[in-house]
Amino acid sequence: MMPLQLHLLSASLYGNTRPYSESLYWGAVMSEPKTPSPAPAGDTYKGWVFKWTNYIKGYQRRWFVLSNGLLSYYRTQAEMGHTCRGTINLATATIAVDDACNFVISNGGAQTYHLKASCEVERQRWITALELAKAKAARMQAESGQGVGSQSSEVQSTLRTLGSKVDDLSTCNDLISKHGSALQRSLSELDSLRLTGEAGDKIRQVTERATLFRITSNAMINACRDFLSLAQAHSKRWQKALQAERDQRVRLEDTLEQLAKQHNHLERAFKSNTSADSNGSATAKGEGSDEDDDNEFFDAVEEAPEFITVPADPHFHKSLTSINPESPQSMEPMRKRRTKIPDKPNYSLNLWSIMKNCIGKELSKIPMPVNFNEPISMLQRLSEDLEYYELLDKAAKCQSSLEQLCYVAAFSVSSYSTTVHRTGKPFNPLLGETFELDRRRETGYRSLCEQVSHHPPAAAHHVISDRGWTLRQEIAVASKFRGKYLSIMPLGTIHAVFNKTNHHYTWKKVTTTVHNIIVGKLWIDQSGEIDVINHQTGDRCHLKFAPYSYFSRDVARKVTGVVMDKDGKAHYILSGTWDEKMEFSRVMQSTMGENGTEGRQKTVYQTLKAKELWRKNPLPEGAETMYFFTHLALTLNEPEEGVAPTDSRRRPDQRLMEEGQWDEANAEKQRLEEKQRGVRREREREAGKPFSVCLGTYQDNYTAQWFERCEDPVTGESTHIYKGGYWEAKERGSWESCPEIY
Repeated sequence: MMPLQLHLLSASLYGNTRPYSESLYWGAVMSEPKTPSPAPAGDTYKGWVFKWTNYIKGYQRRWFVLSNGLLSYYRTQAEMGHTCRGTINLATATIAVDDACNFVISNGGAQTYHLKASCEVERQRWITALELAKAKAARMQAESGQGVGSQSSEVQSTLRTLGSKVDDLSTCNDLISKHGSALQRSLSELDSLRLTGEAGDKIRQVTERATLFRITSNAMINACRDFLSLAQAHSKRWQKALQAERDQRVRLEDTLEQLAKQHNHLERAFKSNTSADSNGSATAKGEGSDEDDDNEFFDAVEEAPEFITVPADPHFHKSLTSINPESPQSMEPMRKRRTKIPDKPNYSLNLWSIMKNCIGKELSKIPMPVNFNEPISMLQRLSEDLEYYELLDKAAKCQSSLEQLCYVAAFSVSSYSTTVHRTGKPFNPLLGETFELDRRRETGYRSLCEQVSHHPPAAAHHVISDRGWTLRQEIAVASKFRGKYLSIMPLGTIHAVFNKTNHHYTWKKVTTTVHNIIVGKLWIDQSGEIDVINHQTGDRCHLKFAPYSYFSRDVARKVTGVVMDKDGKAHYILSGTWDEKMEFSRVMQSTMGENGTEGRQKTVYQTLKAKELWRKNPLPEGAETMYFFTHLALTLNEPEEGVAPTDSRRRPDQRLMEEGQWDEANAEKQRLEEKQRGVRREREREAGKPFSVCLGTYQDNYTAQWFERCEDPVTGESTHIYKGGYWEAKERGSWESCPEIY
């Protein structure tokens, strides 16, 4: 009896009960007849129907489900749990009969399903069910306003009831812990009597059962608490998620309509050379095709996680101290920063018309008008890495290097949160262009960027904080336009050094991908892996940015990480998303689990309850009309007295674009680029050669103003490090050494 109890308990604690439910589900699916003959009863109707796909494959067998006024289809019944191939709302749809077995459903836009039943009787069953569902959906749509309010009220009432019940369970949990401790003390006293024979065996058996009962009770209480937390979190997102799905559906319909028109045009051109009889119903079906077996996805197969986390014994939560460094005392701003910029003008220009002849080229070599820019330079965009500088402030106060590493890793992730809606391209800085961000009185740091190379484009960045840390980096950007998407690969290393402990961390950036260059709405993805390394202690954090996958059930933009010491022992697990938040959990124990995909053995980490490391700040009101800038980004291009004449704030084409004068900005951009080419030709003439070879790459023979090239003492890379002098020059107001670049 005991082995079975232990097995079931471990399954519940380690979250391994799901395979049982999945096996029951798959058993139910496999037990269904292969060709069910449904009857139009109730609100749900489903079955196999042949659907027109394209001219190559013709009609294909698909699994259709009619439920709650929505007609959805899947390639197989198994897909119902994760991948829907298309849905039509019957409330606004039209239903027409072609012939004895064929019928057509259309929403009046790009979605049109040409369907064929196996016989006339089956077709009539579907028509009856569809018409009934259409009438009911129309009635429900008219009453939806009142329904949403009542559902919201009902959800809130349910959540309050659940909260009350969980409080009752917590009280019971305290009583169980109290009485369980007393029971175990009594059992320990009995065990100390050293009874032998049957009495001793009975006492040991009772002790084991008491322990199991206590662990199970604690696990039940934690599960109830987690359930309530999830219910509360999701209730706030349901409405937003619904609206997002509606918006995405409209975008998809527009995209499909464009593709359908292009597809139809190509078909007509092809058939005009073969047969004049193919412009009838088949062509109409081709226009209605809404699925493509050859869709290209960035990550087509869902990748299994490298490790699994499970909750550790709850009593550890009270016995261990959590990470909670003291928050820095904020200083009052010395000046009021702007909170708005002019709205983005509605200029229409086809990105594909410009980029179609540039496939395979470097992005920096593509002559792009300001229409695709945002009114900010790459130097200012690089300075946005400081959006969440507080994470480094907290890291500077950590006593443990492993705790400090958690905050540094979260900082490395936080820099991507500003990119999720930022599809505009920053201005390429001119050679010698600078950007200062002096927030010493407000937040304790000073930041300076300089464009130190033009071919390849590279920027050096140096930040010093009064709160005990220094950040420096040199970032060069390699980019390739692949046709459907644009890949941006940042090259270079980021360094964070803490004065008190002299801990020196380094890491690199991941690849950014801009999708839907040809058609549809642009969207951003981040993918790759980062190793944040403490070069003094050998501690490291391995972070993984999961690429978007159409087939994945996992949360989008997911990031996971493991913090390990120099011996490879895991101490913390990091999890979250690069656009919202990161959490960390302390590892209490790790074991090797069962083999996963491809025969790889996964590590199972027992962890304490996750705590929040970082959360994204909300965007300003009206951000969608201001290039989706954050509060910090809105202030970066604000005119400021005393900055260097090479500062990005003084760049005329960027200023004209921000003010909405895009035609004038394009003309000014061409003037500045031609001036830069002329200065470069003059340098080449004086040097007597166009380029000098440095470390295997061609470098412009240019010397930076505030940074000097040297070998990095930690990584051994050739890089630019701040040599000093800028802030002193600013205090004197002496900028004679600055080049005249504007």
